[in-house]
Amino acid sequence: MLDNRFDPAAVEDRIYQTWLDADAFKAGRPERAGADPYCIVIPPPNVTGSLHMGHALNNTLQDILCRFERMRGKDVLWQVGTDHAGIATQMVVERQLAERQLPGRRELGREAFVERVWKWKEESGGTIINQLKKLGASCDWSRERFTMDEGLSRAVLKVFVQLYKEGLIYKDKRLVNWDPKFQSAISDLEVLQVEVKGHLWHFRYPLADGVTYPHPVAFDENGQPTEFETRDYIVVATTRPETMLGDTAVAVHPEDPRYQGLVAAGAKVRLPLVGRLIPIVADEYSDPTKGTGAVKITPAHDFNDFEVGRRHDLPMINVLDAEARLTLAGNADFLDDAVTGADLDAVLALEGQSREAARKAIVSLMEERGLLDRIEPHTNMVPHGDRSNVVIEPWLTDQWYVDAHTLAQPALAAVREGRAGFVPKNWEKTYFEWLENIQPWCVSRQLWWGHQIPAWYGPDGTVFVEETEEEAVAAALAHCVQAGIITDAEAKELAVNADKRANLITRDEDVLDTWFSSALWPFSTLGWPDETPELKRYYPTSVLITGFDIIFFWVARMMMMGLHFMDGEVPFKDIYIHALVRDEKGAKMSKSKGNVIDPLDLVGKYGADALRFTLAAMAAQGRDIKLATSRVEGYRNFATKLWNAARFAEMNGCGRDPAFDPHKVETTLNRWILGETQRAGLEITEALEAYKFNEAAGAAYRFVWNIFCDWYLELAKPVFTGGDAQWMAETRATTAFVLDEILKLLHPFMPFLTEELWARTTEGGAPRTSLLALAAWSKLDGMEAPEAEAEIGWLVDLVTEIRSVRAEMNVPAGAQIPLVLVGANALTIDRVGAWQDALVRLARLSAIAFEPEAPAGSVQVVVRGETAALPLAGIIDMDAEAARLSKELAKAADDIAKVDAKLGNADFIRRAPEEVIEEQRERRESAEARAAKIREALVRLGKAA
Repeated sequence: MLDNRFDPAAVEDRIYQTWLDADAFKAGRPERAGADPYCIVIPPPNVTGSLHMGHALNNTLQDILCRFERMRGKDVLWQVGTDHAGIATQMVVERQLAERQLPGRRELGREAFVERVWKWKEESGGTIINQLKKLGASCDWSRERFTMDEGLSRAVLKVFVQLYKEGLIYKDKRLVNWDPKFQSAISDLEVLQVEVKGHLWHFRYPLADGVTYPHPVAFDENGQPTEFETRDYIVVATTRPETMLGDTAVAVHPEDPRYQGLVAAGAKVRLPLVGRLIPIVADEYSDPTKGTGAVKITPAHDFNDFEVGRRHDLPMINVLDAEARLTLAGNADFLDDAVTGADLDAVLALEGQSREAARKAIVSLMEERGLLDRIEPHTNMVPHGDRSNVVIEPWLTDQWYVDAHTLAQPALAAVREGRAGFVPKNWEKTYFEWLENIQPWCVSRQLWWGHQIPAWYGPDGTVFVEETEEEAVAAALAHCVQAGIITDAEAKELAVNADKRANLITRDEDVLDTWFSSALWPFSTLGWPDETPELKRYYPTSVLITGFDIIFFWVARMMMMGLHFMDGEVPFKDIYIHALVRDEKGAKMSKSKGNVIDPLDLVGKYGADALRFTLAAMAAQGRDIKLATSRVEGYRNFATKLWNAARFAEMNGCGRDPAFDPHKVETTLNRWILGETQRAGLEITEALEAYKFNEAAGAAYRFVWNIFCDWYLELAKPVFTGGDAQWMAETRATTAFVLDEILKLLHPFMPFLTEELWARTTEGGAPRTSLLALAAWSKLDGMEAPEAEAEIGWLVDLVTEIRSVRAEMNVPAGAQIPLVLVGANALTIDRVGAWQDALVRLARLSAIAFEPEAPAGSVQVVVRGETAALPLAGIIDMDAEAARLSKELAKAADDIAKVDAKLGNADFIRRAPEEVIEEQRERRESAEARAAKIREALVRLGKAA
């Protein structure tokens, strides 16, 4: 006997263990050897991570597809694993060492520190994996991978070496996002743009040799200057005075008439404080409408300036060190020889100062020299490290790069040609824009935890890139002999004597960006570079589900690597991009706002099924999810509704009958529910095939709650309490059969509840032959019953309309009202005869009559082309009700007008947060819907709306 209620906490762990014991999630099950393969690779969460709401959404959607396709008979592999997360993991372990007052990374040395990280990973790195199990994820845990597993590391080495030898990986000096705290380059994804209130300093840069020039200040309608003033300087503006010592040019727009004469004359300015002569260059990067139209160019400390510097072949002078302190040492051309005395002392005193201190000192020096034109308050976006929380420095340094432009061309073609596609399709535009403007990919990181770059340097600086040190030694020996550094005899001796060749080569200390190894995930996890059976069977994978924020960082790079290393085969055919999970007001969740919702808290309170169903039901393509706890509670109630329906069926003897044939059902009600079951199955199947998770969940909800529970079981109650024995037996069997089909249809969304009911509803019926997770998907055929649908559908629609009228007209809940069917035909009269008791009970009617005309003082509704009248005069005050509705309509119109005024205010749209604007739009939609309902009610009362 089923318990009074379903308690998720009491059953979820037990059910999950049952799945594991049965290897229910394992790919390559013997009975599916001939089945079509279906593969999804999990976006590998960081080994340091814990489950957040984005993970919950992403993995719920993946699990829905995997369970759905597994039930459809496919050989499903949901490939799971974690990412080593270089900088995040190194930070965790370094912090742990500091908290325990143990020697730090530098004191430990590289080898001991890496051992320490591996130990931490083995002890504490599996948190998120266990949390995914709590969510119900049906991954093949026997194939769990880690981006630094031996096999995956071998794949990384092979890819790096091959790309290097193909000329697609190289070393270059370029700007990177430099984190001064972690002393490493970081990816764009690890950079947060933070709004900071600061200043805009306007400096006067003197023209070389004190030359004055006429500066146009007014122009006629043809753009010709009409007034001039003579100046011996150019004013430039900057938010970063500390970098001005690295300026190598001043840029103006080529069509700016104020400066065309200077550009044509090859004029230069003398950089203040250091006296260096720098050119004035014409470049479209300069915006003539902003400030003076002249901008300082510091190629070594600004990404835009770097590109200007490359276009004009400007020198690149690094004035900051790895810790973002001012450094003048090593810059031979930094100071002009004419700078001496106090000026020289002032500049040299800047050596070693922090960015903040150098900024203050330079502004002060410029002011002392009369070169500070003005200071303006200024708010701008400043890059910060997402983990270090320090300001990121665009820094010029030697790094390893991938020629992403070359690799991007096949990745662009694959999507353009339809071999891979995005859902929703609009994300293809983002993908194209990123790849068409792609820059070289910096893949080196100055860390110790990660895949160490397989590059060694010889005694003369020559680099040797090989998969193993032995291969690098052999290459170095051959080179050194050819270059005359050593003799053949010395090479032969070094080849066999490891001690003597200890200083022959030195390995590059850098490790690879974690995105490099995760770019190989769809094929490295399947055993590549070996030709494994799994690689042959499951590549390319079927679909990728991920967030829009890593389309460039992960999706595009997997496309590049998959096409390059897997014979031009895309790594996945469909790319489903899900939206963000926001709070109930539409704000992005963040710890600083205090609005983060922990998915495990919701699982603990409402059960995993309720959270999963909520996320699926709200996952409309291209639309962010506004998650309210009340929604999860609502779907917990949905689970309770199904549990209670199963208990009701059990208490009324609805046991499973193996001999039951749905095609032989005779009664109208049972034929109707079987037809509705088939329709629901088709709707859910088609929606899941199209990745319309919300439509699939909506179809399941409507069928289970509205059709099965609210109508079928209600209409079947009199059958269970007595009457025709044959009809009772058929209804019991039909109920049990439909309940089984419901469990199948709901299983991908609510696996724990459905698996528990699958096991528990065998009492008094036939035993199960498999777990629900491995059962066949619902696939009814030939259940259409148009006559049954016409009859039961009429009944449902009529009761629904009567209930709507009662609610709209404020009819007291306990009041029974008469129903008059106007001009009813013989079929309708027969239907009333068959369902009169149900009509009276469900619509709370006092009587049912047939009349040729609607009585006076009645509200009329049209049901499937026929008129039904509800004489309400005497039950409600019709005039008073019309007045009330008119007042409500006016209020709704006023609400709409207020929202329209806000949304029509350009200043409001510009200033209001995104979630506030969206809230106003939703408020308008709600008011419009309310107004439509009121107008409909007024029409029913015979009043003009």
